[in-house]
Formats: sequence, structure tokens, C-alpha cells
Amino acid sequence: MTFKKCTTCYHIWNDRDAFLSDPNLMLVGYQVNFKVLEAGLLLFQHDVVGCQTTLALRAIQFTDLYDGPVFTERKTGSEECPTYCLYEEELGKCTATCECAFVREVLQIVKNWPKRA
Repeated sequence: MTFKKCTTCYHIWNDRDAFLSDPNLMLVGYQVNFKVLEAGLLLFQHDVVGCQTTLALRAIQFTDLYDGPVFTERKTGSEECPTYCLYEEELGKCTATCECAFVREVLQIVKNWPKRA
């Protein structure tokens, strides 16, 4: 079974751990989907010679990595909101008690996943 296949060089990652552990992959962005948060896209750069492809994977493929609180109220546009979700390249942790904050926590887990040597 294949977790992800690069659309340019056709490299295959058999499972999520192999994908996240690959030192040639870097999380570079997040495209929010405010209607269905788990349908948002995590964007990865595949950085190998001859391949600089951006790969998009749905947030739902990573949300089980987070086991903390999930808030029910959206704070987007409020004074509490740092507006991170509005900027694709912003990967920072959100401190708002917002329903979107759990995806920002998932981004931190993915971004800090240990890479194999």
C-alpha cells in the first residue's frame, strides 16, 4: 500500500512515518478549509535533485497525531485571532481558543517530526 507518490519523480512513501521522516521533505505551507477543517491541505516541498515538487496532503491524514483539546468556536477575525490561517506560508502555533487551533497543533507535530539520517 502507498501512502503518497511524488507526482514529478514518482518516489513512493509506503507509510506516513516514512513520509514524515524523509529528510528531503519539508512542510512549507497550509491551505485552510474553513468549512471542513480536516479537508485543509498541508503542503510539503520534495527537495531532491531534479524534483522540487510541492505535494499536498489533506489535514485528516495527520489529525490523529494530536490528542489535545479541540475548541468548538471559531475566532477568525476576532481580536484573539493572530490570522495565521489566512497566510499559507505561516506555520506558527495559534494561541487562540479557536476551533482552527487544533490544526495549527498538528502543523507543529508534523513540522517537528524527527528526520532520519
